[in-house]
Amino acid sequence: MSNTHTNKPVIGITVGDINSIGTEIVIKTFTDNRMLEFCTPVIFASNKTINFYRKLMNESTFNYQSLKELTRLNHKQVNVYNCWEEEVQITPGVLNDIGGKYAARSLAVAIQCLKDGIIQGLVTAPIHKKNIQSANFDYTGHTPYLRDAFSAKDVLMFMTADNMRIGLLTEHVPVAEVAQYVTKANILGKLLLMKDSLVKDFGIDSPRIAVLGLNPHAGDDGLIGQEEIKEIAPAIDQAKNNGILAFGPYSADAFFARNMYAQFDGVLAMYHDQGLIPFKSLASGEGINYTAGLPIVRTSPDHGTAFDIAGKNLADAASFRQAIFSCLDILEKRETYAENTQNPLKKMELASESLTAKSS
Repeated sequence: MSNTHTNKPVIGITVGDINSIGTEIVIKTFTDNRMLEFCTPVIFASNKTINFYRKLMNESTFNYQSLKELTRLNHKQVNVYNCWEEEVQITPGVLNDIGGKYAARSLAVAIQCLKDGIIQGLVTAPIHKKNIQSANFDYTGHTPYLRDAFSAKDVLMFMTADNMRIGLLTEHVPVAEVAQYVTKANILGKLLLMKDSLVKDFGIDSPRIAVLGLNPHAGDDGLIGQEEIKEIAPAIDQAKNNGILAFGPYSADAFFARNMYAQFDGVLAMYHDQGLIPFKSLASGEGINYTAGLPIVRTSPDHGTAFDIAGKNLADAASFRQAIFSCLDILEKRETYAENTQNPLKKMELASESLTAKSS
């Protein structure tokens, strides 16, 4: 699809679990028509789902164009692409198979549109990792699903906010199994992904990256565990030899208590809660989740399905709104990076051709 008549990126929006706060925060975000100045949104859901929540929230000012085909988008309005036509029972706050089934449908259709070039970026509302499980979705979350969908060698779950960026070595892994993934090779791989993302997606030329230890007090020189000595420190040394400005390992508690994260462009945490507890505590409610390492740009809010407040019009859309702005910003940063790193020989050829044309 050609988008030559507008400079606004077309951003796909998945609604996540249809019984969660996902559709609510999407509607709250795009009720503000100023959002249409920045992007053309395409919501992957159904008219009936959108209308159910619009009436529930009494959001009569939320208007949209309904689409059954994506050949003609309205760039001055919200677009809703109907991924399903059948009647679906929506029960806000209830965890059931229906919520997971249509969350997966919304996501699958959006990903195909990304592959087809119909949308330029993707912002995903929360899914529930249990009820979305099926033969087509055997993953612990969006991140590994997207990795396989785009045949990426590896990806990085990267939590970002204005005041910090924290990547995870391990994502949704039981704590009892975390240590087996703390290897030199895994750490090097994530550090490389983080460095590349900080350069290409965030415009930081020489990023400084802190690496946290796994054990209390970063192992206390081997007294409380050997991972820092055997795996983490050697990985940091190798990263430095590979041109990555990596430092550590740091004791996680002191690192955040002393605001040391402010001295770095990125932080690599060893496991989920080690990174996400301080991130969600310090990111002021506007942090987002970014999947680094993909050929496309995907962001999401940093919170979950929030079934306890679903359907009550209490959900805060700040993180979702920030996820959209972050998606747009990363798309722009990638474009700038691509322009700045084009083949220098090609640039010289074009310059030479220009001079020849002027002289003739």
